[in-house]
Amino acid sequence: MTWRCALSPLLRYPTVDELADRAAALVARHPADARLRTVGTSRDGTPLWLLSVGHGDRQALVVAGPHANEPVGGATALRLAERALADPGPTLRADATWNLLLCLDPDGSRRNEGWLGGPYMLGHYFRNFFRPGFLEQPEWLPDGAAGAALPETRALLALQDELRPFFQCSLHGVDVGGGFVELTRELPGLPQRVAETAARLGIPRELGPYDTLYWPRLGPAVHRIPPPRPGDLAAAITEAAVESTWFHPHRHGTVTAIVEAPMWGVAAVEDDSPPDDTDTVLRTVSHTLRHDTRYLETVLGRLRPHLARVPDADRLLAPVSDYLLVCPGLADAWDPDTDDGTERPLPPLTTAHLVTLRIAGRRLALRTAGLLHQLASRAGPGAADVLCALDRIVDEWCADYRDGCGARWIPVARQVEYQSRVVLAAFELAGRYARVGSRSGESGWGAEAAVPMHRE
Repeated sequence: MTWRCALSPLLRYPTVDELADRAAALVARHPADARLRTVGTSRDGTPLWLLSVGHGDRQALVVAGPHANEPVGGATALRLAERALADPGPTLRADATWNLLLCLDPDGSRRNEGWLGGPYMLGHYFRNFFRPGFLEQPEWLPDGAAGAALPETRALLALQDELRPFFQCSLHGVDVGGGFVELTRELPGLPQRVAETAARLGIPRELGPYDTLYWPRLGPAVHRIPPPRPGDLAAAITEAAVESTWFHPHRHGTVTAIVEAPMWGVAAVEDDSPPDDTDTVLRTVSHTLRHDTRYLETVLGRLRPHLARVPDADRLLAPVSDYLLVCPGLADAWDPDTDDGTERPLPPLTTAHLVTLRIAGRRLALRTAGLLHQLASRAGPGAADVLCALDRIVDEWCADYRDGCGARWIPVARQVEYQSRVVLAAFELAGRYARVGSRSGESGWGAEAAVPMHRE
């Protein structure tokens, strides 16, 4: 598939409001081929905007912003729309309509606006990081589709059942590491396309993401997601073990791709060589995670007496509790000295796996420290000592990412270009294997001119 268009470079991530404004402007310029509508509202009353491009009978659904701290997807969704409008040939040949949900968690995304515009420095990102607790993340279905509690989740489930897409893509971002893809069904040829795109754009491929340790590998940086299985909360957070909106539309023959694009790249995550001493590295990673977790639990204990001054402390404490819950179990799972023969053994590990585990342990600690930093900064003068301690530890751990792991910022435009190209490759390959007959996104949606629906 060849897309021929010149697009202006993107220098920063768009906010939720900017996504809606740019989508409305795009529809105003292309009223015959694009349409904008709301498919629901968030818990705080923000519209969930769906931008549709094309008139095909076969529906492709792209979900941006499912995780609040991963803004690359919204920019990618707009880039996909721009490309489809500038060169409609591939969409016409596929008899497809692009349906682009601009942000699934706009409320959470607004809480990240403190870092969205830059400067893009690790410390600035983690001090302003927000991602809701597990039960408030709209792609998960811990109680099944019938028990979906969040309005964002219910809106996405209804959209999936309305569209019956042949292809669904969920757009995610890796804060530190490399790019990779997770599929609910194999798309032959995709690993090669991912490799070519990553090489052309200088994006490291993450060959062993920590949440795919036990998943089938379809090729370098491409894994198949196993069907959901019953599991506890900790397993669900780390292994996508529960039901999700990724699998919900499969009754319609949908193939789902989760496309991860990195913000700070680490070259060593694509080092597939055998490590010199696996057990020593695993011990270090596990002991570090346990130490960091105990430190953060102590900090939280010191901070609790001051949290009555923070109006929405519960929103920040929920993810803190999730991270502190999952960290000890992960440390035990990775530590060769805690293996009593009752747990799943780790698969054979490459250097890439070990680097990724180190990054993952540090990520959980830094996210927790960043959330605690926000609580401390709002808790008044009584928490000043805690705030100073958190500032020191955030700086120390970010330096480890930068100097110890070699984390380097990837410009926003390059992140978006990488993710767009991988989505287009998956779209093309899914079209070869999908069954025909997915439904149109709107009644009466056909070849006639569409009326633009601007921002409400």
